[in-house]
Formats: sequence, C-alpha cells, structure tokens
Amino acid sequence: MNNMINIYPPAEDSYLMSRILKEQLPFLLDKKPNLKFLEIGAGSGIHLETAHSSGVQKDNIFSSDINPNAVSHCNSLGYNCVYSDLFENIEGKFDIIIFNPPYLPLDALEPDESRRDTTGGEKGIEIILKFLQQAKQHLEEGGRIFLITSTLAEYLDFQTMGYKSQELGCEKLFFETLCVWELFPN
Repeated sequence: MNNMINIYPPAEDSYLMSRILKEQLPFLLDKKPNLKFLEIGAGSGIHLETAHSSGVQKDNIFSSDINPNAVSHCNSLGYNCVYSDLFENIEGKFDIIIFNPPYLPLDALEPDESRRDTTGGEKGIEIILKFLQQAKQHLEEGGRIFLITSTLAEYLDFQTMGYKSQELGCEKLFFETLCVWELFPN
C-alpha cells in the first residue's frame, strides 16, 4: 500500500527548505537543546525527518496538515501530526515554526485536485498572510519562523506584518525564484 497517495511530493521548494534546516538547526540546538519544532503543512514528512536527523528530539517535533492522507502518513513515520487548517487545531508555543505554503497565484487552468497544494490565493500570498497573522501567538519568546516564498506571487512586506526578516537562501528555477526567509516578530 502506498501511503504517499495524494500527498504533496518533495520538490525543489522542499529540498531548499531541507538544506536551510540542515544549516540552521545545529546552531539553534546549541543555544537551546530542547527546542520545540512545528511544521505547518507537513506533507511527505521530509522536514520532520530533517529536523530529527539534525538533532531535534522526536518528542519535540510537531506537525499538521490539511490533507488527512499526509497526517496519517506523518503519524505512521512516528511523528505527532494533527489535521489542521493552519493553526486551527494547534496548541502551545514553539521555538521554530516552518511553513512551505501553497504560494502560486490562482491559475484557472490548473486542475482543482492540485490547487490545495500549490495555490496560495488569487495573488499567491493570501494563505501566507493568514499564517503570519496567526503564527505570532504560537512562537516562544525569541522564536523564529522559516517560510518559503516565490517570485511568482505578489511581493510580501514582512515589516508591515510585524516581522523582521532575513533571507537565508534562494534557488533560481527556470520560471521563478524560491527563497527561505527567517522571520522574527517585531
């Protein structure tokens, strides 16, 4: 039985986030060995595995997804994953919150089945804006967010959303540039 049916498969954006986590987590774990990690939209579980292999204790790795198949799959890997639309069913505070969101602008030609995984709204940023509004309540003091954006979506001004930002890495693809941002509440 294939547990990965109808789950967003790792792609360029997933591998970029994974690389950034491998670079950043050892440094963050030196400062706080017991850090609590949350991924919104866990999908295949690639970032949960990266967090664990980078030294985050499995009991401190939490995740959610809006896709029940992804929730089931991540739980089968031994991670605590709950069904949730962004933070709807998330309790507690975390030192790291990561999100590889659907970030593409609405494309009327895209099949409905794939839109949940790829489309971030009409401008591509609507889901990200909702995420950023909710995320602050779930960050520990000194906590940070790692977020992926695409140049195909409308420009995001993190400052107006109440965040300081730092670009951690980008990858140019044929049709877009993906970037991972580290965000801190102002």
